[in-house]
Amino acid sequence: MRILIVEDNASLARGLTASFRTSGFAVDHVTHGVAALDEERLVPYNLMILDVGLPDLNGFEVLRQLRQRGSKTPVLILTARAALNDKVKGLDLGADDYLLKPFEPAELEARVRALLRRGQGQPAPALTLGGLVFDRSTGIATLHGRPLELRRREWAVLESLMMRAGKVVTKERLSTEVFGHDEPVGPNALEVYVGRLRKKLEPDGPIIRTIRGLGYLLSAP
Repeated sequence: MRILIVEDNASLARGLTASFRTSGFAVDHVTHGVAALDEERLVPYNLMILDVGLPDLNGFEVLRQLRQRGSKTPVLILTARAALNDKVKGLDLGADDYLLKPFEPAELEARVRALLRRGQGQPAPALTLGGLVFDRSTGIATLHGRPLELRRREWAVLESLMMRAGKVVTKERLSTEVFGHDEPVGPNALEVYVGRLRKKLEPDGPIIRTIRGLGYLLSAP
């Protein structure tokens, strides 16, 4: 899952980026509203976390332009503006959630997970396939009851495949959801993580099939 953080506070942005990457998300960060509009047009983000007090366009104007051009990217406004009329304005412009600063990191992550589930049409936090249970709310995956030890990017790859089980996921789509713009990535990095996942799912878990020239497909054993 890929998140765009639009925040001009460098310290807060670094903390958010590190936290979400540790949780398995691909994260990009911009500091200006115009940059956010440009990024969102080019990249299929699953969620935007949007500050209101930006140096150029304020967050409300960014949101207005997003919805005006038909963007359905979920937006969580993260701001210090506590006035009721500001919250009403943000929601009326099309924000999906509104959280005040300062905030508890656990609450922010819970709200993000809820918005991502809603955006994918999957209200339940746990995904299942065969004996594999993938619980995004707890960050725990089990195979026939035994925990799977997954590194951050292995988790991200498996999540993307689980959400589209039975369908081909292109390498380009996987890379977009797993790696941020500023993360150094080798040419065979995706294949490495897929290979590790295959070993962890053997011998009785779901199968990751390579569809030559297209991508990968996760199917029940």
